[in-house]
Amino acid sequence: MADTSVVVVTYNALPWIERCLDSVRGYETIVVDNGSTDGTVELVRDRFPEARLLQQENKGLGGGSNAGMRVASGDYYLLLNSDAWALGDAVEQLTAFAESRPDAAVVGPKLLNPDGSLQRSVRGFPTLWRLATEYFFLRKLAPRTRALNAFYGARFDHDEVREAEFLMGACLLVRGQAADTVGLFDEDFFMFSEETDWCYRFRKAGWKVLFYPGAAFVHVGGATTAQNWGPMYREQLRGHLRFLAKHRGRREAERARRLLLASMRLRSVIFRGERRQTSAEAAHWLAGARAEELLS
Repeated sequence: MADTSVVVVTYNALPWIERCLDSVRGYETIVVDNGSTDGTVELVRDRFPEARLLQQENKGLGGGSNAGMRVASGDYYLLLNSDAWALGDAVEQLTAFAESRPDAAVVGPKLLNPDGSLQRSVRGFPTLWRLATEYFFLRKLAPRTRALNAFYGARFDHDEVREAEFLMGACLLVRGQAADTVGLFDEDFFMFSEETDWCYRFRKAGWKVLFYPGAAFVHVGGATTAQNWGPMYREQLRGHLRFLAKHRGRREAERARRLLLASMRLRSVIFRGERRQTSAEAAHWLAGARAEELLS
């Protein structure tokens, strides 16, 4: 069996980090902390002295993952969110499957919510139409069709091996050899869309991105971003714009900015409470400058 190194990026990762690291004990583990102030660092040092702990300024999820991968010694990198954990021998199963598919740069497992329900992780690359189906609620009209829901894998049942455009980044097994060919995460993506860009680059270089349901992980979701969701939501929108600017050009990114601005204005009218405020703040941000300036 090939060696797998686990990389976990933390930022105020309590209370889930202990369960996360417990589930991958026995594997080389690198924890990259982006400036936690909630006791995460102390817990890792006390409970997991065998883990290698790196502390740095907050460079986002991609930047933190890169720091961990640069010192990892395994043939594969298991990039695991701090609010996710392996079930049973999931790491071994994921690695064994990757070994059987030398054409795969990235393999993602089945993700489950804490209550055991499925967490959909198969995704499609953003386009203007796909952003419209998401942010104007069109996908709800026919969620199982690629025409209206390719962004979320057309409600794929997640019960068979499938080639994906990209997979949600809560847990990804990445072949080191493939990463050597295309490079690590683009650190211009601070948070959100960094895995989208990476999978796009892998596929463009001829590698495959595969979903494998034979290994399962639990993912809480939002444990870090929920701490400061308003700015994080804007970062999610910025990720869409950055991806399109990088791979489709500045004009496409500007068209996407206008589309997202219209959708945020709509949401600020129809939503209530915190969701209304978040949408209104996002609309204000999108209206403040052209896409090129928002990305500078």
